[in-house]
Amino acid sequence: MHNFSSQEPLSSPYFSSSSSSSSYNFMSVSGIQGHLLEVTVVGCNKLKDTEWISRQDPYVCLEYGSTKYRTRTCTDGGKTPTFQEKFTFSLIEGLREINVVVWNSNTLTYDDFIGSGRVQLQKVLSQGYDDTPWSLQTKTGRYAGEVRLIMHYGNAKQPATTYAPSAPPYAAPPPQIAQYSVPPPTSYPPPASTYPTPPYPAYPSYPTSAYPPPPAAYPPPPSAYPPPPPPSAYPPATYPPASPYYPPGPFPGLYPRPPY
Repeated sequence: MHNFSSQEPLSSPYFSSSSSSSSYNFMSVSGIQGHLLEVTVVGCNKLKDTEWISRQDPYVCLEYGSTKYRTRTCTDGGKTPTFQEKFTFSLIEGLREINVVVWNSNTLTYDDFIGSGRVQLQKVLSQGYDDTPWSLQTKTGRYAGEVRLIMHYGNAKQPATTYAPSAPPYAAPPPQIAQYSVPPPTSYPPPASTYPTPPYPAYPSYPTSAYPPPPAAYPPPPSAYPPPPPPSAYPPATYPPASPYYPPGPFPGLYPRPPY
């Protein structure tokens, strides 16, 4: 059984110097020597169960260089223990990994190994924050669950979003638009009703009274028909006119009346 107190150096076959030496990788991030890295062990998920009857009691061990920490034991944590413990590491130039090992605490026998893994520091060193879950493996390389860490690095060099240029970049000036202090008139003024008289000599005026005035009235046109004759002083003749030779009635002629 491993009797390790919290935040004490650890000695374990799974924290060997060979595994640590392989993590010395020179990355693009430099100048981290002596800076502080905060690591919070949140908990584990889907852990391999090493107990047959009761629930297992997991705890987590961290190693970075010569610094080793362990969390408290989560009694009856089973496959999903919760820790919420924070540790601080002094960074080493060129060391970009933290080794993590999860154990099951036993009372009468040695503690059971559950799984181990390596936590990469490239993201937290470049961005200042990383909460990625990390996978754990058994001794034979099989999946043993995952551990959840939250890491903070306050000296991360974040790329500046904007830069103040020493001189404004040259750009063609935009087309100028005439600005008026008063709005332009909506309608144009009407044209002048009269034009100036050109300097030509005036023509002589002629008298209008030289012509005779027109006649006041014209005579009526002649009628196409002759006028009727004036009334006669004599009485009108009867029709048919009386014959002076044959008077009406019995004819007193020269001849005798014929016998009938």
